[in-house]
Amino acid sequence: MILVNSMDRIVVLLLMMTVLPSGFGADPIDVWPGLAPGETTHNVGEILPFRPTEQPPVTRVVKITRPTFTVHLAEDPNGSAAVILPGGGFGKVVPDKEGTEAADWLNRYGVSAFVLSYRTKEGSTGPAWVEPLQDAQRTLSRVRNDAGRWGLKEDQIGLVAFSAGGQVAARLLSKPVKRSYQRIDPIDDVPFRPDFAILVYPWNIYDAVNDELVPGINVTEQCPPVFLVHTDDDRSSSVGPALYYAGLRRLQIPAELHIYGNGGHGYGLRHVNGSQISSWPDHAIHWLATQKILNH
Repeated sequence: MILVNSMDRIVVLLLMMTVLPSGFGADPIDVWPGLAPGETTHNVGEILPFRPTEQPPVTRVVKITRPTFTVHLAEDPNGSAAVILPGGGFGKVVPDKEGTEAADWLNRYGVSAFVLSYRTKEGSTGPAWVEPLQDAQRTLSRVRNDAGRWGLKEDQIGLVAFSAGGQVAARLLSKPVKRSYQRIDPIDDVPFRPDFAILVYPWNIYDAVNDELVPGINVTEQCPPVFLVHTDDDRSSSVGPALYYAGLRRLQIPAELHIYGNGGHGYGLRHVNGSQISSWPDHAIHWLATQKILNH
């Protein structure tokens, strides 16, 4: 296991450039000006060894207490952008398969991207989504605050989220104007509500006992347009995204739902043998165009 901490930033950057796949930002930006809320340590995390059966390899980072994001600007930008929340089950973050690979995809269509490595959690003390939610809210505000620096339109900043990140995104969309931490500085005065959202296999948002969305996730009139992707054979039930879509439809919020027959979970944008799940990015791009997010 490779230990990465905040004691020597040069070593951190060299390690990340060496062991992470090409495309992963070489100069991560801190989400918080100091320690993140409630944290006593300042670690960007530990990178787990690659699994030999995975080709191409998948990066997994654990023990993150110092959240950061990397900037991936489109070469032919249209002013739109998305903060990307990778998955990882809250115990880790997958910054390539569910991060930089999505950034590369968006960049091809003129959408700049910001891949967030949010805080991870070990053990069972408190809900695991709290810290990632705080990190996501702060990052969205930070990106919108610095929109001019990156050539972005403040009203075209969205959210793309996978798996556990998808659950965080669903929670954020449920209360898109209520911050989950105390104000720190003027950046927190900038709205964090995304202008659109793409939720890819959001993890465990369905309460099977009560046949409804889990507590803390609901659809309100403040929710932006949403595109949802899931599979029927996902161990995280597709009923959750279906209920979420139904809530959007009831409120006449623009939405699109794709539930594929098979493909499982955790595929990102990659091909799955015997499944058409890898076609979802094309549908998402078409949907973004219908929402006037793309100009070509």
